[in-house]
Amino acid sequence: MPSFAEEELLEAAGYRLVAGIDEAGCGALAGPVAAAAVILPRQCNFPWLNQVKDSKQLTPAKREALFHHIHEIAVSLGIGMVSHEVIDRQGLTLAVRLAMKLAINQLCPPPDFLLIDFVRLPGVRLPEKGLTNGDELCFSIACASILAKVARDRIMTELDQIYPGYGLAQHKGYGTREHLTCLRRLGPSPIHRRSYQPVENIVHEKNGT
Repeated sequence: MPSFAEEELLEAAGYRLVAGIDEAGCGALAGPVAAAAVILPRQCNFPWLNQVKDSKQLTPAKREALFHHIHEIAVSLGIGMVSHEVIDRQGLTLAVRLAMKLAINQLCPPPDFLLIDFVRLPGVRLPEKGLTNGDELCFSIACASILAKVARDRIMTELDQIYPGYGLAQHKGYGTREHLTCLRRLGPSPIHRRSYQPVENIVHEKNGT
C-alpha cells in the first residue's frame, strides 16, 4: 500500500506543497498519453485513504469514485494530455515529459517539490525525486495515477464514438487481442500511433510492403 513516508520526509525538510506526478497510456496503441499532478492537504485523513492504490490495481468503478474524492480534497491538481501525433513525431519519453510539465503548470498554488513516478524532468526549475514504482509506494503519486488514468479513459470512451469498430471504450487503446483483430480488419484509425510496432506492422501489411 502507498504511504506518506516521502511526503513526511519532505515536510520535515521544510517543503509544504509537494506534488505527486504520474502518467497513463504509455503502452496504448492509440490515443494520447496523459499525466496528472496533485498536491494533497498536509493533514490528509479521510475514510477512503486505505482504498488508494496504483490505478492499475483498481476496478474502473473504484477509480471513478476515488477520482471524485481526490478532486474534492486536493489543494491543487492538473492534468496534461499529449496527442498521438506528438508521440509519433517526438517519441514517447518526450511526450510523457511534456504531459507532466503541462499538468504541473496547471497547479495553483504551484508546488515546491515534485515526487514523480520513475521519470525525471530536465528543464523544470523545481527540486524533484523520481521514485521507481512510485505509484505503489507513494500516496501522492498513487493519487496522480488515478487522476491520469480516469481522465484518459474518459477521452478514449469519447473517441470510441468518433472511431467506432475498434472497441476503444473497452480496452482504452491498449493492445488486447480484440484490438489487434480490429486493427487488422479495419486498418489503423487517425488516432493510432504509427510509431508503435504493432500498428506499423499492420500498416505495412495493408500496403503490401
